[in-house]
Amino acid sequence: MKNTAFARCARVLLTLALTGTLLSGCGYNEFQTKDEATKAAWGEVVNQYQRRADLIPNLVNTVKGYATHEKETLESVTRARAAATSIQVTPEVLNNPEAFKKFQEAQGQLTGALSRLMVVAEKYPDLKADASFRDLQSQLEGTENRITVARQRYIVTVQDYNVQVRKFPTNLTAKMFGYDTKPSFTVENEKAISTAPAVNFGK
Repeated sequence: MKNTAFARCARVLLTLALTGTLLSGCGYNEFQTKDEATKAAWGEVVNQYQRRADLIPNLVNTVKGYATHEKETLESVTRARAAATSIQVTPEVLNNPEAFKKFQEAQGQLTGALSRLMVVAEKYPDLKADASFRDLQSQLEGTENRITVARQRYIVTVQDYNVQVRKFPTNLTAKMFGYDTKPSFTVENEKAISTAPAVNFGK
C-alpha cells in the first residue's frame, strides 16, 4: 500500500516536473514576463498622458485671462480633454484593438486642439510674457517629450511580445493559453500624436 502511494506521488511529481519543463521550453514563462513588461510600458504611457491632461485646465484658464475672444478654441481643448480622459485605460485595452484605436484617436484630437491653442496664444504678447503661462508651456513641452519616449518604449515592448506570439514554437503556447498579439500605435497615428504641439515661443 505504501509503495502504491509512493509510486502515485512520484508519478504526480514527475508529471508536474515535465509539464513545467515543457511550458518553460515552449515560452510560457517568457509570455508572463513579456506580458507584464507591456503592461508596465502601457502604464507609463497612460501616466504621461494623464500628466498632460492635468496641465490643461490651468493652461486654458491662463489663456482665457488674456484671450477672451478665443472661446471656440478654448472650448475645443476642454472638450478634447474630456473625451480623452473619459476612456477607460485599464490593461485590458491592450487586448482590444478597437478600444486601443479609440484611445489613440482621442489623444490625437487632444494633441490637435492643444496645437491650435498654442497658435492662438502666439497672437497675444502679454500672454506669452505671463510667468504662469511660461511655466505651463515649459511643463507641457517636457510632458510631450516624455509622452514620445513612453510611446516609443511601449512600441518596442509590444513588438517584442508580438514576435513571441507569432514565432514557432512559442506560437503553439500562445494559442493554447490565449495569448494574442497586442495593438500598437499605427504609423499614421504616430505622425499625428508624436508631433508635440508647438510650445516653444522663440526661447
